[in-house]
Amino acid sequence: MKKGIFVTIEGCEGAGKSTQAKLLADYLATRGYQVLVTRDPGGTLIGEKIREILLDRNHSELAPRVELLLYLASRSQLVSQVIGPALEAGKVVISDRFHHSTLAYQGGARALDMPLVRQINEFATEGTLPDITFLLDLQPEMGMERKGSYDGGDRMEGQGIEFHRKVRQAFLSLVGEEPERVVVLDASQPAEKISALINHRIQALLDKHSPGSSSG
Repeated sequence: MKKGIFVTIEGCEGAGKSTQAKLLADYLATRGYQVLVTRDPGGTLIGEKIREILLDRNHSELAPRVELLLYLASRSQLVSQVIGPALEAGKVVISDRFHHSTLAYQGGARALDMPLVRQINEFATEGTLPDITFLLDLQPEMGMERKGSYDGGDRMEGQGIEFHRKVRQAFLSLVGEEPERVVVLDASQPAEKISALINHRIQALLDKHSPGSSSG
């Protein structure tokens, strides 16, 4: 059986990742594909408990390195329990966030050692990488407005606008490293327009990987 396709959707807070993940799943399901949608952190019983720790606003004392390790612990469980088996079964896996978020938030905005972040992420995921990543790019101010997070939200949303500006810049700096894998989309556009662009790119990828494709 041919390996499945792994799709990740990345971006700053309020960029519309969850919305696009659902729209893409609906699009693929109507075309007969087996689809699994998950989120990172989370996606497993263990991962969801870790997610609660990470996003709890009462955990302001959480050290950056501990934060990094918790994200990677959740991701490792997700790959082992959910993503890996689904890909082996030939499914299309769509994840709301994955390793690019760790590079942007902890490696970029938290200024942790980027080569080390990459190394332990590779260990945690056993080298699992998405086939394609959609980066929904949005000004952090607009994202915070959408989420209503200036005066509330979870622990990560409440990090302050300067932190989220650093996150956005880190995301954009990563694009140049993987131009063939990362697709940047303007997240200020209507959701339907973004969805149509994603669907077009995904269909081309699926066609390329179809059994009858000479390049697959």
